[in-house]
Amino acid sequence: MSIIVTDKGFATDDWTGPFRDATQSIANDCGFAVDLASDTDPATLARLTNAPMIRIDFPSFADGRGFTLAAMLRRAGYRGRLRARGHVIADQYAMARRSGFDEVEIDEAMAARQPQDQWLARADWQQGHYQARLRG
Repeated sequence: MSIIVTDKGFATDDWTGPFRDATQSIANDCGFAVDLASDTDPATLARLTNAPMIRIDFPSFADGRGFTLAAMLRRAGYRGRLRARGHVIADQYAMARRSGFDEVEIDEAMAARQPQDQWLARADWQQGHYQARLRG
């Protein structure tokens, strides 16, 4: 079972619709969520801007390509739900939020190793953000 991490802490997944792989034929107006691999070609992102949810996979906590894809989707005008899934650790939560993710999906083993209080410690992701301070 997956656990969803938001700025409010742990929650159960409330998405009930299907997920489809981005390599399948997907129109821009789709009624399902889209799964993106971390190595997705950025040129394909424009056709996904109306999907209700996009879930980007993080195969390793050292693989930061998902953060780039999230930022590119937001800059392209994506307004739907954006979820990081996989090996995202609590220390990366602020970066995930600043990149444009709304939530992070982790498994129960990760939640046991990094309980809710560790994620909530980073929930004030706008605090201490040096770029925000510079823009002032």
